Amino acid sequence: MLKEMQQVLRLIMLMGKQRQKLGLRTGGGLLLLLWTDTEVSTQKLNCTVNCTVAAAGPWCAGIQMEALQPALVRLKESMCPCVWPCNEPDPEELSAFTDLYGSLRFLLSFQVKDTRHCTSEWQAHLEAFLRTFTLANAGIQIHLKLKINQEASLREFSVKVKRRVALADQLLLTLDVTCSAPPPCCVKKGCWCVRGHPAIGGRLPLSIPPQTMEQGLFGDLSVQVVTLLTPCLLPYPNVATELTHIQVLVYNPSNIPVTGPSGFFQKLPAVLDCQELGLYRVYCSSFKDLVYSGGTVYTVEKDSWDDPEQESSLPTVQQSLLLFFFLQHSDPFTSQLTDLMATEMLIELHLEDILNNNRQALVAAVQTELRNTLKSQNHRKKQQEKLHAAAEVILGSSMSIVSSSSNMDFRNACLSRMKVCVCQVHDTHELAASLRESLWRVTSWKFVPKAKCFSTKMEVHPENDEPTTAEI
Repeated sequence: MLKEMQQVLRLIMLMGKQRQKLGLRTGGGLLLLLWTDTEVSTQKLNCTVNCTVAAAGPWCAGIQMEALQPALVRLKESMCPCVWPCNEPDPEELSAFTDLYGSLRFLLSFQVKDTRHCTSEWQAHLEAFLRTFTLANAGIQIHLKLKINQEASLREFSVKVKRRVALADQLLLTLDVTCSAPPPCCVKKGCWCVRGHPAIGGRLPLSIPPQTMEQGLFGDLSVQVVTLLTPCLLPYPNVATELTHIQVLVYNPSNIPVTGPSGFFQKLPAVLDCQELGLYRVYCSSFKDLVYSGGTVYTVEKDSWDDPEQESSLPTVQQSLLLFFFLQHSDPFTSQLTDLMATEMLIELHLEDILNNNRQALVAAVQTELRNTLKSQNHRKKQQEKLHAAAEVILGSSMSIVSSSSNMDFRNACLSRMKVCVCQVHDTHELAASLRESLWRVTSWKFVPKAKCFSTKMEVHPENDEPTTAEI
């Protein structure tokens, strides 16, 4: 079923790709209705999954179902023998969708007989695919209605924060840059960046291997890398960060995720120069993680600290990195919709051969993009070392002044200003630990407004910073 949905989405996206190049509105809705007709036999449970795909809104404006008939015939032929036509869904199922996005521009129904489609694992696969699709098609809101074995559910995939980016071929994409990580409790309201800032890399031409050309794939093939690091901590330059995961997502020329495990990307961490990137160790996550997250996921292992006391005192925010690989293809001799669909299927079928044929160039490109993205993070680590050294000097001086004073009022005033609870401090060691924690809280979460992090004018009250100044 997932393969058939990819084919239908490919058809719609190829029809709407011209609007992306012209910079026109590409928002709207996509409705997926899936329901089962189950018949119990003496041998097994025959699960028939009916599927309806409907599209409405500007992103599919201009689609004429009559003009799509040749492509639909070709599409149904490629789906056989496991796919049959089915009855149209109840109009009431479509009414709520059309109320939101207007009249339908595309409607196609089919059914598949396969018991695997009735399992919770298959539903998890489908939802992971739709989430990945939404990341690079943030203007399209997806409504997934399931009625599997008399259990109904409704899922909506919508995006809160979007960002339009232009690739090398002037194709405009709408990315999901929403930061889902909640702000720490010490961050003031309105002072947390809720978006990521995508970095667009260079366009890398890909050579097509001879054996793939023999199968009919010609033209110019290239890939462009876009990186997205979240959550954004630009307004907090003193906070220590830790990269924990890297996720690789590959999209075909019609901007649909390429599913299935990739041997090339699973072996990629072994050839990366982690020392240059400032990372200790990167390895591919388990197969189960790959299935439910989409794409290929790497886990970043951090180095063991020499000073465990320093590690515990530093407030650290975990970050994750998305690596988008957008495949682009052009062939002046391929213009028919059916030929474009066949070409994309060839690219996906031989993608591993294409990646391995360009291994050296791809590894160098990934190394460059990671180095550029993590440059600010590595600079942040160096600043942390300087800040830690300065903090130890401040801490030592403060301890010396407070502990050597015989004036009780002066000592209590100092401890109060430094946010130290006197009733909880019983000895010098606890006093030093409390001072260290207070000092790091003040210095690490110092807020520096950044224009690109906050689109609306933000009120900054000078009086809010006075306690911080007094603490320092």
